[in-house]
Amino acid sequence: MAWPLTWAYVALVVYASLYPFGPWRDQGLSTWSFLTAPWPRYWGAFDVWANVWGYGPLGFLAALSAMRMGLRGSAGWLAVLGSATLSLLMEGLQSYLPVRVPSVADFGLNTCGAALGACLAIGLERLGAIDRWSRFRERWFTEGAEGGMALLVLWPFALLFPAPICLGLGQIGPNLRADVAQWLWDSPVRDWLSFQDPPTQALTPEMEFALVLMGLLLPCLLGFAVIRDLRQKMVLAGLAVGVGMGVSALSAVLTYGPGHAWVWLDAAQAWALMAGWLLALVLAALPRWAQAGLLLGAMSVYLWWINQVPASTYVTLNLQQWEQGRFVRFNGLAQWLGWVWPFAVWWWALLWMARLRSERKTF
Repeated sequence: MAWPLTWAYVALVVYASLYPFGPWRDQGLSTWSFLTAPWPRYWGAFDVWANVWGYGPLGFLAALSAMRMGLRGSAGWLAVLGSATLSLLMEGLQSYLPVRVPSVADFGLNTCGAALGACLAIGLERLGAIDRWSRFRERWFTEGAEGGMALLVLWPFALLFPAPICLGLGQIGPNLRADVAQWLWDSPVRDWLSFQDPPTQALTPEMEFALVLMGLLLPCLLGFAVIRDLRQKMVLAGLAVGVGMGVSALSAVLTYGPGHAWVWLDAAQAWALMAGWLLALVLAALPRWAQAGLLLGAMSVYLWWINQVPASTYVTLNLQQWEQGRFVRFNGLAQWLGWVWPFAVWWWALLWMARLRSERKTF
């Protein structure tokens, strides 16, 4: 699981380093001039911790990936060298973004953070923690499950951005229509298409119940497809309920304030979550190939359905609070993750079905 998570974290670093991705311009400076520039004048404790902790997980995951690939002797050096190279490239590209300020201090602190993360991974490996995790993984998960495991880890982060309904992910319809309408504004086909018209299908109580139920059931099916034992699958179903409700409450706190942690949870939502949990327990007894097939089919229906739901005006207005935060670029990443996660699960389920079918033919 460390290898796909490493690449996911690399994407996070690139996003955070180059946001807002424009306007790009040549400011008359060398790409690497920041390496010989004076130390930044305005520099505080937040900058230190942000850079160190920002690259710490990258060094940890990269070193862990190298050790899992058999490169135990050089894992630390490879992790630090790779992280330092990424940091150097990001700082150099920031030279072409007027809103970003590259500095040798950031580069040094990023490298230091990656080194600390790599040392932590190596230390845990020598203490036997990595071997214990490997034994746990062998007891719980099937071979080749790292992609599904990584998607399970990313699910709570995808829920952080406010959704139109409880556990609702993948609603790209309104944004896609608006973006396409903007791109085609001056084109001859603009008058033929009405991209900005909202969906005509209103969100009925029955539809909301079904979408909330599926929002919980889909990550459960994802876990069921890679978990070995029935009891372990039941544990996952309970964890999915707790994590889904907890992250949804955290998202409400970040959006509306601490006094509105449970504003999203009403009787209908609670019954839908209960029904989703009970249905997950029933489906846990199915074979893995059937669970993967259900995941693929249910995700297809879910994505089509949720993109017929009109965007919530109340949620849209309150998203302004996200734009005012200090970590706006990370909030934007949470939004992208919420959009992309269901499509990544659909693609993984398709590949997993093909793998299971191949294994059944082999045996």
